[in-house]
Amino acid sequence: MARPHTTYYTVAALILLGAMAVVFTLLGNWQLDRAKQRIAIKQAIEAGRNTAALNLEPHTPRQDLVPWRPATAHGVWLHKLTVLLENRNYQNQPGYWVATPLLIDADSNTAVLVLRGWLPRPLRPNEALPAIPAPTNELSVQGELLEHVPRLFELWSWSGNNATQLPSQLPDAARPLPQVQNLNLAAYAKASGLTLLPTVLAQISSGTTTTTNRTQLLQEWPEPSLDSDKNHGYALQWFGFAAIAAGAWLLTAWRALRRKLKSQSQ
Repeated sequence: MARPHTTYYTVAALILLGAMAVVFTLLGNWQLDRAKQRIAIKQAIEAGRNTAALNLEPHTPRQDLVPWRPATAHGVWLHKLTVLLENRNYQNQPGYWVATPLLIDADSNTAVLVLRGWLPRPLRPNEALPAIPAPTNELSVQGELLEHVPRLFELWSWSGNNATQLPSQLPDAARPLPQVQNLNLAAYAKASGLTLLPTVLAQISSGTTTTTNRTQLLQEWPEPSLDSDKNHGYALQWFGFAAIAAGAWLLTAWRALRRKLKSQSQ
């Protein structure tokens, strides 16, 4: 007859191995889903960039605002409504993304939010932020459309800290150049009073903006991670672990059954 502690250990081992097999399988399926998402993003980027360039107008149909589509906007910068996006690193150097609306129709107060480029953050004491180029003439801005401003995870948002939130009204005399972690288009439109197109233009080049070495806005935007092969490799590993756990479960169950049959025959 099997000893009670042996039976207990066998049952515990079967439960543990079964749970491991299920968890490893779920992790493998999750990696396959991640691979599908990255493939879909890659296809969306290729489709958007292969679409004919769009000229942004106040009444551009929403269905034409395809992410990654090349686009051009004509208007004037509204520098007083500029916002800096914090913690946007470039080659491991901390800095900001400069976001400024471009007024494309004064009569309807319609604008498009433009990510103008990257600016280094002052690191030394008493070091001032580099001056942001502020041309006042009408110009053309070329770039790629984004569905929204790329977000960063805000750990401190759970604590209710309002330090990086957008002011309720722009411009804000207390914070002439607001610095925020993330920027929501609806909140920005409400604070600025603008009628914003439901898209963001990541600037690639501008025909009339001039910069100096100290105030140059770098426009090398980060690409989404599209390496789906890595996810397939991880999925294969997890499925391998699941197979090992399942094999160990079968071996443990077979040995337990054999001991039970042997004890019954005695």
